[in-house]
Amino acid sequence: MTLDRNATHDASSSASHHMWGGRFGTRPDEALAALNDSLPIDRRLWMQDIRGSKAWVTALHEASVLDPDERTALHEGLDRVGERLAAGGEIDATDEDIHTLVERLLYEEVGDVAGKLHTGRSRNDQVVTDLRLWCLDAIEALDEQVAALGMALVRQGRDGVDMLLPGYTHGQQAQPVRWAYVMAAHAWPLLRDRERLGEIVGRVAVLPLGSGALAGSGVAVDRERLCELLGFRAISQNALDATGDRDFVAEMLFAATLLATHVSRLGGELVTYSSTEYGFVRLSDAFSTGSSLLPQKRNPDVFELARAKASRTLGDLVAMLGTMRGLPAGYSKDLQEDKTLLFDAVDTMLVTLPAVRGAVATMEPVPDRMRSALRDTLLATDVADELVNVGIPFREAHGLTGRLVREAEALGVPLREVPSEHTKQIHEGLPDILEGLGSFEDSVERRRTVGGTSKASVEAQLDALEQFFSN
Repeated sequence: MTLDRNATHDASSSASHHMWGGRFGTRPDEALAALNDSLPIDRRLWMQDIRGSKAWVTALHEASVLDPDERTALHEGLDRVGERLAAGGEIDATDEDIHTLVERLLYEEVGDVAGKLHTGRSRNDQVVTDLRLWCLDAIEALDEQVAALGMALVRQGRDGVDMLLPGYTHGQQAQPVRWAYVMAAHAWPLLRDRERLGEIVGRVAVLPLGSGALAGSGVAVDRERLCELLGFRAISQNALDATGDRDFVAEMLFAATLLATHVSRLGGELVTYSSTEYGFVRLSDAFSTGSSLLPQKRNPDVFELARAKASRTLGDLVAMLGTMRGLPAGYSKDLQEDKTLLFDAVDTMLVTLPAVRGAVATMEPVPDRMRSALRDTLLATDVADELVNVGIPFREAHGLTGRLVREAEALGVPLREVPSEHTKQIHEGLPDILEGLGSFEDSVERRRTVGGTSKASVEAQLDALEQFFSN
């Protein structure tokens, strides 16, 4: 019995090519195809699919499955397929997924030898290999954008190291701080985001190729060689686990969500600071929007949208964890949803980060508005500290200072202007303490501990952050 060559070529047509189907008498119903087919989503994996396929061809050749001519034909054919896809070819293809599309195009380029490409390989290990390769590129792209935003915050801090404004807790004025200190407070979380992305790389760069569908490949390919060819750091140790493992996707989504949360917090604060009531910063025209009705409006939409993106990425993360929950070991088609969620979260952050960076880099602090918001009550802790310095236990000093604040509020005067006859009734040492209280700058400079608001401490933070974000 001989193979029907014409039947082989028919199977490679766009209308009928599948990577499976021999045991079925009919094609999938259109309703199932609409649910099952994933090409519109996973099409973006074409570069990774071709890269992984070329490595697989090399492994098959070195395992004596392919002769040198077949290896060359497949490599060159895959390169031509890549050129076609890079040029936007097959944009309206109706193949089941990117793997099917690449294989169909390979048939068009090299003929029947294309049928040898999938020897010993399953879509189960193929797709997770592609996705891990994509994640490594995505991590690099995210890292670059996080570093750029971090540097924008550092530069704002450098320019505003001598600007003072109220620091807030619970939305209430607490102590005076430097504008640079606020910028650094939003940069440190981004440092942790970069560290987190770097840590994830080690768990993403684990090679699943060679796992087959679930039990390992039937061809004795050299997986160490595959690991080297594709730039992975380690090899999966259990094929059943490797084909169903999407922990790395969940970690990517968590990293993206926490990053989005940090950007959302920055955006939320800058929305407040750019409001008419605060006026601490003014956004550039290039990163502001207007109202369709109110001509005077200057809207901080860039930061409002950034706030919302944290909810979107959180939804992607929760959906992924919900998909993974309760799945048996190995691959289940539920996992096809991973790419929709992952791509959405990464795309969201790669759109959000440049816009926020631009807005931060071009915004203008308004130091006069910051200083005008400073109130003597911000020095209450300094008063308590001075009472401690004359031997009063802090808890008692706290209570005495609270009485002083209440007295100032009752009299309607700043803290240091409470008459001495009133302050002496609270504590005999208070008049001298209030007289020597000093300025807001003095208060800030008293916080000399590492991580504090003194100029030396803040500049040390900016130095450390700049070094980190520039690497």
